[in-house]
Amino acid sequence: MGFVRCDMARLLRSLLFVPSNNKKFIDKAKVLNADIICLDLEDSVPLADKASARQMIVEALNTRSEFKAEVYVRVNSYASGMLQEDLKAAMQKGVNGIVIPKVSDATEVSAISKLMDELERRHKIDKDSVEMMPSIESARGVVNAYHIASESPRTSALVFGVFDFLFDMGLDYTENGIEYGYARAKVPVDARAAGVYAIDSIWQKIDDSEGLIRDATEGTRLGYKGKSIIHPSQIEPVHKIFVPNKEEVEWAKKVVNALGEAMSKGKGAIRLEGKMIDAVHYKRAKALLEAVSG
Repeated sequence: MGFVRCDMARLLRSLLFVPSNNKKFIDKAKVLNADIICLDLEDSVPLADKASARQMIVEALNTRSEFKAEVYVRVNSYASGMLQEDLKAAMQKGVNGIVIPKVSDATEVSAISKLMDELERRHKIDKDSVEMMPSIESARGVVNAYHIASESPRTSALVFGVFDFLFDMGLDYTENGIEYGYARAKVPVDARAAGVYAIDSIWQKIDDSEGLIRDATEGTRLGYKGKSIIHPSQIEPVHKIFVPNKEEVEWAKKVVNALGEAMSKGKGAIRLEGKMIDAVHYKRAKALLEAVSG
């Protein structure tokens, strides 16, 4: 994994989508131990609620210190006409990343990255500190997945969206997966080749924990780092399946030891084996080691 462009010592086991038009859900999400809480402006928010949901995201990010997990926002797609307004709300201090749904090609990634550049400058956020996770949800997206993953240094992972992919293909969902097997297998291969991670699609049946475990296990065999989830009850089963590998654990130990020593001497960042690491990497590495030990 030495060539991976993104942070090698981090946890991406669970990406929990939380409807951002529901303050009660947002408040509950603050104490959940998902690796990423993703405040959703897309599928779970009706059109009439988009504006109020954006305001709730701004308010949530104003209380960023109350969240245990990293905080991302899923905006609406590039083609939706709502992306710019979504990004204005989402690109606030404290946000860790943006999930971009229904990405079809690299030109979308380039255009969105430029918008994010501008908003980072406007809000005095460190340059390129807000990550991007393009979601692959169409035939074009699957075909172009490697180029999508390679286009921007912001990109930390690709997300696979099975149900929109099947809709685009005009196919029905079945649990044996033959209808989406090729696409599901290709996304982590392209992500790996581009030096980023891949996060698997959701398991819709909230009460079917056995099905979730089976599906997540298949995801690990395909090379996924973690799974998109839609309910807090899915966090722990998914965490038991997506376990950091030996190389990731060893890298986390190196980060904690090297940067811990440097921070004790007043340094905020150092170079470790050719990679710049800072306080964000230290926090992620510590979390990974705590997850493995606990």
